[in-house]
Amino acid sequence: MKLAVFKHKTKEELCGLLRTDPAKDPLLARFITLGLPNKKSEAYRYFPIEPLLEKEYDRAVFIPKPIKEDQRIEIENGIVKCAPKGIRVYYKNNRHVDMEHFDPFYYLGHLLASNVIMIEIDGDVEVELLHRFTLPNTLIPYRLVIKNQANRHATLFESFEGEHAKSSLILYGYDLWTAKESSLRIVNNQTIQNDGYALIASHKFTVEKQANLVYKTFDFGDAAALNLFKADLDDYAHIDAGHLLYTTGNAIGGTVSQIVHKGEHSTSRQEAKNILDDHSRGIFDALIRVEHHAKYAKAYQNSKSILLGDDAYMAAKPQLEIYIDELEASHGATTGQLDPKQLFYLRSRGISQTEARKMLVIAFANTLIETIKDVRHQEEIKMSFEKTFYAQAKG
Repeated sequence: MKLAVFKHKTKEELCGLLRTDPAKDPLLARFITLGLPNKKSEAYRYFPIEPLLEKEYDRAVFIPKPIKEDQRIEIENGIVKCAPKGIRVYYKNNRHVDMEHFDPFYYLGHLLASNVIMIEIDGDVEVELLHRFTLPNTLIPYRLVIKNQANRHATLFESFEGEHAKSSLILYGYDLWTAKESSLRIVNNQTIQNDGYALIASHKFTVEKQANLVYKTFDFGDAAALNLFKADLDDYAHIDAGHLLYTTGNAIGGTVSQIVHKGEHSTSRQEAKNILDDHSRGIFDALIRVEHHAKYAKAYQNSKSILLGDDAYMAAKPQLEIYIDELEASHGATTGQLDPKQLFYLRSRGISQTEARKMLVIAFANTLIETIKDVRHQEEIKMSFEKTFYAQAKG
């Protein structure tokens, strides 16, 4: 199938193509209003979405099987294979969808997925989630709903495998609820190499009163991968979002986001670090909106980028949209090359030009990697980054 088939269709035509039930009519209406993304779409203006829409894919078949017990949650081609004891993982027809999301693929993902995967995290636990893709040249759409408990503190560590999914398009994402007075840490570690699958991840975060969400993404490789999310913050809610991007070859990837302060005393911090090599392009198109009722909000946003290749390009657009006076807010972006003074200092100590560049790049990346509190996960991310970076340096 081609995703371009959904262009300029009426609700009746889309119902026939998607075989949806009447309960999804509001999603269809919202999808039609936004339209299928193109190069003029706000969220995809820096990302080459049209070639992905025109490509012919096989469609992954959704046939759920009994979920086995194992040490981690594993989802293969959109189907749950196993889950740990004590974590409730099941399928459900979900109707709780944000009707104000900015991304049309958020709605298309819900329309293409017959059921969502529910993940209910109980207690103060750490959960590992592996996404595995094994089908080449295939459209793999699936959605997750993730919830934790009030007054609890949990961590979800996501990783990805997809060496056999060449030329596939993964269309996934989650609707996440961080419960009142709880904390939830999401750490996402993804490496796509050798022109593997393309990925569009479209999320919605709801951070309830006095809750704390930490969301860190680490994306490395040479493929097309875009992370989009919208976060709504209630009274005294907080989000700490961090994004480390390292792209090579002709890769295009990054983050498009909206963080919406809806409650009083809500706070947000968003930091992006981007390392771009060869002909790759990075994206940081991020909006923080402070609404009328969000008095005394605090918002911080910053993007820093290093261009290692002469043809590398960074599209950085941090944005603030503010409707009140009683707040603290700042944003900024810098893009440049490695500091020549630092390179000179290292060279003066007998270090080669190549090794000096490596040291500075790794130090730049580690400042964000080291914000991960769990040492084991921190080391896994360092290994993923250094493996990708040294492979590129040798090439």
